[in-house]
Amino acid sequence: MKIRRRSIALVAGATALLTAAAFAVAPNSQAAPASSMGAAPYLYYGWGKPPNATSVMSATGVKWFTLAFILSDGGCNPKWDGNRSLTGSDATRINEIRGAGGDVIPSIGGWSGKKLGEQCSSASALAGAYQKVINAYKLKAIDVDIESTEFNKGTVRKRVIDALKIIKNNNAGIKVYLTFGTTPSGPDATGRDLINKGAAAGLAVDGWVIMPFDFGTSVPDMGKASIKAANGLKAAVKSAYGYSDDQAYRRIGISSMNGKDDDGKTINLGDFQEMLAFAKQRHIARFTYWALNRDRPCGGANNDMDSCSGVSQKALDFTRVIGQYNG
Repeated sequence: MKIRRRSIALVAGATALLTAAAFAVAPNSQAAPASSMGAAPYLYYGWGKPPNATSVMSATGVKWFTLAFILSDGGCNPKWDGNRSLTGSDATRINEIRGAGGDVIPSIGGWSGKKLGEQCSSASALAGAYQKVINAYKLKAIDVDIESTEFNKGTVRKRVIDALKIIKNNNAGIKVYLTFGTTPSGPDATGRDLINKGAAAGLAVDGWVIMPFDFGTSVPDMGKASIKAANGLKAAVKSAYGYSDDQAYRRIGISSMNGKDDDGKTINLGDFQEMLAFAKQRHIARFTYWALNRDRPCGGANNDMDSCSGVSQKALDFTRVIGQYNG
């Protein structure tokens, strides 16, 4: 995600064109089935000609969206892209999704920008920042996308783990997903340390989620490679928590990328179908991808890789695969 997902905070200024109107988000009275929560593709409103979420829902069966990214405003305070209020245009969009029977999972972090895990000085302060997001939208789930320096610093990893344990203790039933990078064989030493810290703290993460792309090495079959990485993740989670194989599979997830990824590999529809079959067989916690903005063929006005996949497809083909996953 070096070019696209990892750079979006650098273009946050594009979102300033959105109108801000301060009001509270309405409670979700038409919640989508809980089984669909794990199939929540990433949607980013800052670039890439984002599609209309409610139109995507009616076309694909997807009911949940992972909205990216919540960052620090320079201190221990959460804002969209680090500069948009929680009660502005993003709240309007969340209400529209909920009015159509869907729901959202805000993603906190990403590759670029100032991370709350680093800007907040303690676990309790970080939990307070997470809680602001939860309260603003009356959330059922959050995704912490821990990357870059937030991921690489042991003290920050521990702070994130401890903050999430506070969130779990203070918000009955909330789902917590932790998303991070991987090697083709599963989490690297840093990823395994994150998992081990979670187990040592007694944090019941609902989904340890890897991003099986941007491997930096040649991988001819990205479907099989993604499944191999997921099996490596399962082994790490099983070892850390003492789970059975079945228990461990139900606590892991895959967050893929559609089409051409950042280092030139191709993840095609066949690869997504392979991952879908694996997800259904193992009942994993989460099967999603970056990003809805790219789920269309290139051509015409869609020529940059932030707004198209770079492979032959019809609009929303990848999202339709995700929409078939029900846990």
